[in-house]
Amino acid sequence: MSAPHVKYRSWRGVIAATALAAALFCPSLVHAQVVVVANGSPITELDVQQRQKLIASSAHKRPSRKEVIDELINDRLKIAKAKSYGLVVTDAQVDTAFDNMAKRQGVTPGQFTEFLKRAGVTPYAVKQRIRAEMTWGELIRGKFDASLHVSEADIAQAIHRQSGGSASEVGYIYTLYPVTVVAASGTSASVMTTKRREAESLRSRFTNCRQGLALARTIPDVAVRQPMTKSSADLPDALRDLLGKMEIGHLTAPDVTAQGLQMFAVCAKKETKVDSPLRAKVKDEIYAKRFKAASESFLADIRRSAMIEYKR
Repeated sequence: MSAPHVKYRSWRGVIAATALAAALFCPSLVHAQVVVVANGSPITELDVQQRQKLIASSAHKRPSRKEVIDELINDRLKIAKAKSYGLVVTDAQVDTAFDNMAKRQGVTPGQFTEFLKRAGVTPYAVKQRIRAEMTWGELIRGKFDASLHVSEADIAQAIHRQSGGSASEVGYIYTLYPVTVVAASGTSASVMTTKRREAESLRSRFTNCRQGLALARTIPDVAVRQPMTKSSADLPDALRDLLGKMEIGHLTAPDVTAQGLQMFAVCAKKETKVDSPLRAKVKDEIYAKRFKAASESFLADIRRSAMIEYKR
């Protein structure tokens, strides 16, 4: 009567050995192995490895396996919760965010993809992270809109606390005219050198906006576009410092763009205490702090009620 039992045990050993051999000779089976299931959504070994490489390449440190798995669980729970509220981020939105991420690093989406591949990361892994963050951001902003709102009183109190009541920074509202010495993409270096001399020549003759803009419009291959109004609070630090030193009625130094050599005619500068860089900075800090608190509290609630099953 014991023979069938022995036979069963021997077959079980064969099956185990076969599975081990398959894992050794077929790494894809190991990658597909489910590590944890979060509310019915499986997370595989491949997901864990990809996220580890992504964090290591972006943060320049290797996270622990537990940190990576917790982050992946959070992503699954965030997306699922948002779906329950009817919030879904489309593939097109994710692709646009991916492309913008590449642009911020000064490369094309194709070059960014190649960089990721060299780091052992697929674009899909990055886009999954983007999807979770975009989805969660929309959910938190929608659900906690009232508590996230930063009032003028909040800003004034924060500035008073930080400065001890001595803050007096003001901002400026600029009226700028974009002036471009047009040069087609792929223009040779020698031609660009000539174009730069033309731009510098125009700058030297540009002493006020009324006459300077009229002069620029008469020069071939020079485009003067519609004026724009910019607050110093919305400008990058480098550009804010540059405009702060500029005299009214003059052109900024030429900067290479896809259209050619672009300059800005600074035609008006109005002081404002309502829209200063300091106020913008303080407002962003208050909002970020409230957003983080709401996000962490809500996610903790979701995790407490979630079904999380660890497989290994």
